[in-house]
Amino acid sequence: MKTCAPSSMVETLRWREGRLELIDQRVLPARVEFVACATADETARAIRDMVVRGAPAIGCAAAYGIALEAARLKNATPGEFSAGLGRAFDALAGSRPTAVNLFWALERMRDVIKASSAAARPADIAARLLDEAHRIAAADVAANRAMGGHGAALLADGMRVLTHCNAGALATAGHGTALGVIRSAVAAGKRISVIAGETRPFLQGARLTAWELTRDGIPVTLIADSMSGHLMSRGEIDAVIVGADRVAANGDVANKIGTYMIAVLARRHRIPFYVAAPLSTIDPRIACGDAIPIEERGAAEVRGHAGLEWAPAGVAVRNPAFDVTPAELVTALITEMGVMREPDRGRIAALFKPVNRDS
Repeated sequence: MKTCAPSSMVETLRWREGRLELIDQRVLPARVEFVACATADETARAIRDMVVRGAPAIGCAAAYGIALEAARLKNATPGEFSAGLGRAFDALAGSRPTAVNLFWALERMRDVIKASSAAARPADIAARLLDEAHRIAAADVAANRAMGGHGAALLADGMRVLTHCNAGALATAGHGTALGVIRSAVAAGKRISVIAGETRPFLQGARLTAWELTRDGIPVTLIADSMSGHLMSRGEIDAVIVGADRVAANGDVANKIGTYMIAVLARRHRIPFYVAAPLSTIDPRIACGDAIPIEERGAAEVRGHAGLEWAPAGVAVRNPAFDVTPAELVTALITEMGVMREPDRGRIAALFKPVNRDS
């Protein structure tokens, strides 16, 4: 099975000549460069260092990381193959804690190994693992397109939509989650303009979302994160749509730091707050948002950016990468299965009844 081409102008990850190539999101928009990964450790480092980011894209990359390690060990003895893959799973699982797609994808890859017979050769298992990684990437694009179609119905012609962080093609295998909804609405002939928050401290909105939308010809205005409340009070924002890194069983949503503040402001100004996320981002094993692990990143990201420091040396820093928005602030959760108004524990549980999560 060949890997699918992404469904936007952005190629977030690609399989080329036995290697995983990831667009280096750290250097965008100044340069478009790819980082090649040949092992699970290199893939884990790329995830940890933010070469690739966004929950669905992290999941796809992790699956390919396992496939890479399996291919590297395909001529090893069964014992060496098993031990090497065990180390690969551990390295990838430890790369980032919040995005549940990472662990979901690794579980899919483990299931392939479990389903292989005890007599299966490492080379045969490696081939099956690569096929599964391709399937995960293709399914992500398909889910995003379906999600985009469902969510586009929520956006009226002429709407001004605020988004936070980057939930576009760069955060997925293609098309995007929140930006996928916007892309689908534009493709349906609706005039949608986007207001993108800069997303401090790593500036995913300023560097990535603005770049994606500009390349696609979708009108976008960049604002400082602290401006959204002012624009809402002036009636200049009609809807908010964001992605997610993990959705708890009760509908609480973990997303990029700053999302919670936007959700509170949206409720104050009676503006709909939508979350677009595939089923692979919903974690029914986590009861509520309080139980979602929140990644704390390094102080350097807050003290400055790209080698330039503007904070005083030695100043104490907090850098939680995500926050949690309570389900009561979410107007609707958009998935590939449709639009769920006012998500809660019962509605989310029902979402999984007709769906095999591992299919």
